[in-house]
Amino acid sequence: MLSSMTSLPSQYRIIAVCTGNICRSPMAALMLAEAFAAEGLASAVVNSAGTTAYEVGRPIDPRASRKLLAHGISSDHHVAREWRPEWFQSHELILALDVDHYGWLRQAAPDHASLSKIRMLRSFDPAVAGKDLLDQGIEDPWYGGHADFDLTWNLIQAALPGIVEDGRTQLAQQGPAPGQRPEQRVRSIS
Repeated sequence: MLSSMTSLPSQYRIIAVCTGNICRSPMAALMLAEAFAAEGLASAVVNSAGTTAYEVGRPIDPRASRKLLAHGISSDHHVAREWRPEWFQSHELILALDVDHYGWLRQAAPDHASLSKIRMLRSFDPAVAGKDLLDQGIEDPWYGGHADFDLTWNLIQAALPGIVEDGRTQLAQQGPAPGQRPEQRVRSIS
């Protein structure tokens, strides 16, 4: 069988941001990493952070972990961390999980280039993309039960195709990383 694949050597760095970095943002980051890997876009690097230091050093909430594991996604290596200002420059896409995070990030952004990177995660969900920012938020499931984590999963899941497609477009526009050869088509016989 003759197959062809395209190699994109650049990286596209995405960070998901919520309050404590133990529920929504790690779920989003791990789900995104899985979605990018499933599309063969290993050049996408996804991580997460919190706007506060409340949970720094703690693992993901057990309810979030169970929800992810039910879909074959491990969260064993997640450790909560607080947002660092230098991440405005080192990430191409900054995803806020709720309107409070969106406002916090916009207020902290050091320049116009950083502001342009900040998006609501659900702005990539066609069902709510054109709606008010308040309608694009994902409420904190920490205060609820398993059904709230199910809802969080579903809301993030609905935005994944749009984020992956955006990442694919951005990677294609970036071209090869400095010092690397241009994109090459690789043909293999198997």
